[in-house]
Parts: sequence; structure tokens; C-alpha cells
Amino acid sequence: MKQQGEKIAVLTSYDASFTQLIEAAEVDVILVGDSLGMVIQGQESTLPVRVEDMVYHTRCVARARRNSLLIADMPFMSYSSSEQALGTAGRLMKEGGAQMVKLEGGATQLEAVSQLTDNGIPVCAHLGLLPQSVHKLGGYRVQGNDEESAGIMKEDALALEAAGAQMLVLECIPEGLAEDISRSLGIPVIGIGAGAGCDGQVLVLYDMLGITPGKRPRFVKDFLRGSGSVAAALKAYVKAVKEGGFPTAEQSFH
Repeated sequence: MKQQGEKIAVLTSYDASFTQLIEAAEVDVILVGDSLGMVIQGQESTLPVRVEDMVYHTRCVARARRNSLLIADMPFMSYSSSEQALGTAGRLMKEGGAQMVKLEGGATQLEAVSQLTDNGIPVCAHLGLLPQSVHKLGGYRVQGNDEESAGIMKEDALALEAAGAQMLVLECIPEGLAEDISRSLGIPVIGIGAGAGCDGQVLVLYDMLGITPGKRPRFVKDFLRGSGSVAAALKAYVKAVKEGGFPTAEQSFH
């Protein structure tokens, strides 16, 4: 799809019922995100999510998945060594039915990415705002704002691709940096709060349906408003991503 210039529509899902609707809307990729810690479990962050939680919810989604690529997040402190990463990824694939796993971090994760891909496990990397590192980052803030950090992020992206990562998520970074990284990589780059220059977009399902409690991130759009149904909202999201109607400048960082 990247080679053909077709935008990739990605959404999170955590259960079979929503997955059926997401499949019907022809979403390209489903991510079982550790965001379930916040939107399903009511936690303040993604940090308390366990591997068992991820396996359970991935399995629920896998039962209803038919065509979409299924990615599962590896939760906090479940891949701090290459051996642990293999064990976690193996469970998500064998028990959960995931087709790809996602992990957060740059240079520190190169060994894990290489180990996973050497063992036939497809990997999606994640740079920019890393929710599992929220305390280290000092909160949910835009990353890559200065020349030095932007350069490091681009280096990390190239290194992750070289290590074997087959997809990359960029979260909450300036749109110019995201577009530069997307052009520089051969693998698909999926943005969330990273502007329209990425190869695709991802949102948390509950955010794009307007049902997440509390303050909504700037990069989110409520697709349920005015759509009339969840099914119509999902189709509107896919259409907006494919046709370049989402995200707009308002939903991007400059």
C-alpha cells in the first residue's frame, strides 16, 4: 500500500463485537493496544497492563478478525531483554492470535527487534511520545521539537528498519519531521498526532467515537458525531484517512 501511495487506516480494538464492525468498515490494520489499560480498565496510564490482559483481549479480537492485519502491543516491562521479548511475543502470537507485535523505543530496542524478526515474528516499532515512558518524559507532550531530538528520532527510525522492523508508529511529533521520516523509510509509517504526511493513521477506537472520558487529545476527531451509527462512523474514518481528509492542520503539530 505504501508503494502504491494508498493510505493505511488503522484502529484499535479490544473485543469481538467492535472488531466485526471494524472489519465491515474495511479497516486495514487492527491494533490491540495497551491503551486498553485506560479505556477498558480505567487505569491512569498503560503501565499496569499485564501480558495476560493483552493475550486475553488479542484472543477476543482474533476470533472476529477476518481480513485486517492484527497487531498486539507488548506491555510495559514485558520486553526488557531479548529473551523476555521472545517469550512475550510468542504468547501474543500463539495464545492471542496476533500476526505482529508492537514495542516502544528506539536504539535501546534494536537487539529485541532483531531477535524477534530473526525468529519469524513481525515487529511494529513506536517512536515519539511513548506512553509506557510517560513518567520519564514528564507527561504526554509533543516530542522531536528541537533539531537534536528530531535527528535522534530519525536515526532511531532508520536503525529500527535496519534491525528488521516492518512498520513504525509515530506519535505526537511535528508533521514535518513525521513526513521526513516516512519518506526516508521503505516500511509503512503510521501516524497518531503526527500530521498527514505519514503512510497511514491510527486512532484509539474510543477516542474517535467520542466516548473516552476526560480531555480529548488535540489530534483526535469525533467521527461518531453526525454519523448516526458506530458503523457509519467507522466507515467515515476510513474514508477520511484514505482520501486525505484526516488529519487536518488543526489535528497536527507544527
